[in-house]
Amino acid sequence: MKHTSKITTILITMFLVTQLIGIFVFTSYSDGVDLPYGMEPPEEIKEKPQGFQIIAAFIIAITLFFLLTRLNAETFIRIWYFTVTILALGLTSYVIFLKLGLTFYTEFLVLIIAIPLAYIKIFKRHIILHNFTELLIYPGIAAVFIPLLNIMWIIIILFLISLYDIWAVWHTEFMQKMAKYQIEKLRFFTGFFVPYADKKERLKIREIRQKYEKKGDKVLEAQFKKARIKVNLAILGGGDVIFPIITAGVFYKFLGIIPALIIAVSATLALLFLFIMARKGKFYPAMPFITIGMYLGMIVSWLV
Repeated sequence: MKHTSKITTILITMFLVTQLIGIFVFTSYSDGVDLPYGMEPPEEIKEKPQGFQIIAAFIIAITLFFLLTRLNAETFIRIWYFTVTILALGLTSYVIFLKLGLTFYTEFLVLIIAIPLAYIKIFKRHIILHNFTELLIYPGIAAVFIPLLNIMWIIIILFLISLYDIWAVWHTEFMQKMAKYQIEKLRFFTGFFVPYADKKERLKIREIRQKYEKKGDKVLEAQFKKARIKVNLAILGGGDVIFPIITAGVFYKFLGIIPALIIAVSATLALLFLFIMARKGKFYPAMPFITIGMYLGMIVSWLV
């Protein structure tokens, strides 16, 4: 197992909760609610699948991010992600507010909540808040793409993104470099992020806190660096979370709620299988495993 059973349980739980929130969000938008902030696509666009356009947009986004990293444009990237985070949180919170009966200036109210959350997430480090916002970000983004796809296109996109994931993790190590760049340079990560230490390192942390905590944060931070405490990182990329939500949403649109739930469960089981068979110190592309799980889920849903 790559991580401890406790950390694996946390990651799997966050993944599944995000899928369930995603189901709530896209079923709510499918129930006669339009996407706010001008994100609702025209009917003529929704009638024709936009698979080619979405693949092209994905390629452009990856290329742009790569170029910006080469230019050391960290400030621009942070502003970019800050804007996307606000929008995604707004899209998810909007339907939650409507379901709670808060229909007065809803679009404005959710922005009041989304902006400070996005600011803390992108420009400050707070692990709990980071992971909490991740639960809400991907359902909001997925809600934009679901109306633009059909079952054939989502099957194709899953296959292509899995090939890309294999190439980026095992052949070029681009994913590892991108994650390192985000954590070290941007000081945030687009995905679930859970740092943890073993028993020996936790004891060191406790002793240092007891001895230096009253001397101030700078002294405490200096002592942590001096002790060279080894902290493990359990991460799960945002793409690994959002594509199952999009897939479940597309299946809901054409086949109903049961197939959507089957897709969510099959993706979760596939990810759990990956975490169990993975080994410490090695990197694995999650999308091929999740895609195979969802393909099996699709077969089950069609049989049902």
